[in-house]
Amino acid sequence: MIELFVSAFLTFFVVIDPPGCAPIYAGLTAGVDAHHRRAMAVRAVFYAACILLVFALFGEDLLRGLGISLSSFRIAGGIMLFLIALEMVFERRTQRREDRAAQVAATPEVEDVSVFPMAMPMIAGPGSIASVMLLMARNEGLQRSLVVLAALASILLITLVALLAAGPMMRLLGARIEAVITRLLGVLLAALAVQFVIDGLQDGLR
Repeated sequence: MIELFVSAFLTFFVVIDPPGCAPIYAGLTAGVDAHHRRAMAVRAVFYAACILLVFALFGEDLLRGLGISLSSFRIAGGIMLFLIALEMVFERRTQRREDRAAQVAATPEVEDVSVFPMAMPMIAGPGSIASVMLLMARNEGLQRSLVVLAALASILLITLVALLAAGPMMRLLGARIEAVITRLLGVLLAALAVQFVIDGLQDGLR
């Protein structure tokens, strides 16, 4: 169970990327008072948790209703995660997130960023939704499912801490260290994505 927790924890950490969300949130909430900034951070993580929990518990039923097999979803999810990994390795993901944040910040009427873009798609994006559904599908049984959900809860807690400490964290890490960490995590995510594709192919050929 410890091995499963570590595997799920690393997967969620790489896909959700709490250190990567922090500078975006700091930029979006520049000039906002501390109380409002903390409240938006809590709401963003809460909304993201609700979205991911719904897909974790009912995602398989949704796929079944759409006539999509789990093996097909594993392959599609693996390919999607691999593309995200490539973006992380070549630093395209960071640029894309910054561009999206700039578009939101440039819209004067948008004040509360907790739902968009923080909760979705930055925290509960396509990659994290696919990851939680794939991990829940691969680990059937109450105990193993609870381990996956515990790993997800841990990452969401870390994300909340990162958002609350966005300013000091950016001063501590710096742009260069963050870039190195992002690339290393991208390589790990690429390997996990390939494993998802292999699992899907094996299940589909049975």
